[in-house]
Amino acid sequence: MRVLPLIAELRARGLLEPEQAAGLEAHERTRPFSLHYEIRTLLYLGITLLSGGLGVLLYDHLDDLGHGAVVVLISLLTAACFTYAARHRRPFSWAQVPNSGLLPDYLLLLGCLLFLVLEGYLQAQYTLFGTRYGLALAVPAALFFYLAYRLDHRGVLSMGITALAAWAGLSVQPLSIFENQFLTAPVSRAALGLGAALLVAGWLSETRHRKAHFAYTYLLLGGNLLLAAATAALFAEVLRPAGLLVLLILGVSAGLFWYGRRAHAHVFLLLGAAYGYVALTYGLFRFFDSLGTSGSELWFTFCLYYFLVSAVAAVWFLTHLKRLAGTAAHAQNL
Repeated sequence: MRVLPLIAELRARGLLEPEQAAGLEAHERTRPFSLHYEIRTLLYLGITLLSGGLGVLLYDHLDDLGHGAVVVLISLLTAACFTYAARHRRPFSWAQVPNSGLLPDYLLLLGCLLFLVLEGYLQAQYTLFGTRYGLALAVPAALFFYLAYRLDHRGVLSMGITALAAWAGLSVQPLSIFENQFLTAPVSRAALGLGAALLVAGWLSETRHRKAHFAYTYLLLGGNLLLAAATAALFAEVLRPAGLLVLLILGVSAGLFWYGRRAHAHVFLLLGAAYGYVALTYGLFRFFDSLGTSGSELWFTFCLYYFLVSAVAAVWFLTHLKRLAGTAAHAQNL
């Protein structure tokens, strides 16, 4: 209904005839309401609940079924999901492939989740991979990347990137998870390297027109991974020099902000602004601290005006977010 005030304003300015305005208002009031995103959300939730419910059901009846029967059942369900999705696939193309339907789309996601359940069950019960935990993560990552490109599915691509990130962190320091050492220098460097690689992959996808619509996923996950790892390493002081990390965060944040305006994507604007502000604030405070002015009257005056200006800038940014994202996003939200 946000279009109705716009129609009334155009009519008041004399840009629309009364008959045209009445027709547009009638169309706006009677047009069907799209439930596309609501239905997709319910389907995603249904897949998650179904996979979780099957796990609980199998666990409760494990003694009656036996481990072999559980493995066979999960394997058959996984194979059925992948087979149905493969039989309804479109011919491969480096461009975006038209969706073959909701059912193959969500059965593919269910098959990927069941594959993870199957792999985890085999590892827990039969130690299929032994102590080669990296291999247990590399296998689903390779499978999900193949399925994402072959069946043109960005959700499966996200799962592949997540598995790849877990493999990278476990490979550089295998015992860090078991020793509760999640933020170490090797893990931070691996996260920065993988984040940069994902950003390059997104840039190549778009510029080389190789699944260009995958660029959004690559840039979003890669940028968030790199910026989060760099910010955490900055405050935990596990990587040096701090000034280089600040420049890295500011540069990547500016790039994401530019891409957000170019692609009319609000999330990239928010990511760029948030991480950039944190890095800029950290850099300024460290700079003044190095001058030995902390605790002085000048220091308190600077903090007062800095946070006041920051609050005003944040309000201006949020109120002008649509305009910053571009006219295409503004027109889409009308």
